[in-house]
Amino acid sequence: MKIYAETERLILREIVPTDIDGMFELDSDPEVHKYLGNNPIKDKGQVAAIIDFIRKQYFKHGIGRWAVIDKQKNEFMGWAGLKYITEETNGHRDYYDLGYRLIRRYWGKGFATEAAIASLDYGFKELGLDEMYAIADCLNNGSNKILTKVGFAFIEVFDLDAVNCNWYRIDKQSYDFESLA
Repeated sequence: MKIYAETERLILREIVPTDIDGMFELDSDPEVHKYLGNNPIKDKGQVAAIIDFIRKQYFKHGIGRWAVIDKQKNEFMGWAGLKYITEETNGHRDYYDLGYRLIRRYWGKGFATEAAIASLDYGFKELGLDEMYAIADCLNNGSNKILTKVGFAFIEVFDLDAVNCNWYRIDKQSYDFESLA
């Protein structure tokens, strides 16, 4: 199992089939899906398909979302990381998207911010990317706050499947490696 990044409190590693229970807890929670289309998953078969899809991204694009693991407890907390987007979104195609999703009991403790910073560091340092993008539902205050905190610049509001979303961008030149580390 490949580890991509470590922080003070987190291990960011590949998502593996044995993460099925943690992924089910995460994606079956209606509160987690409040700003994600209000469509939580219903069974572990859906989770297995999601894990398979993510693992295929590792091979096809060399990157995909990572499992976020609590270092102290060795517990699955959710996922974070980069995803290579090939379909058109807000007039963009073939770009790297930063995302994160945590089990509710881990909200509000800085874990998503910590994982986002590690993901940006990896993208800029290890992958040599010049820019990355992110999307958040306009009403998702927590996610919008995290994105601006880690250095993303708000670009515009756009419609994504009849939901107003904020479109963000960050580039290597404006990313502050030292102050966020």
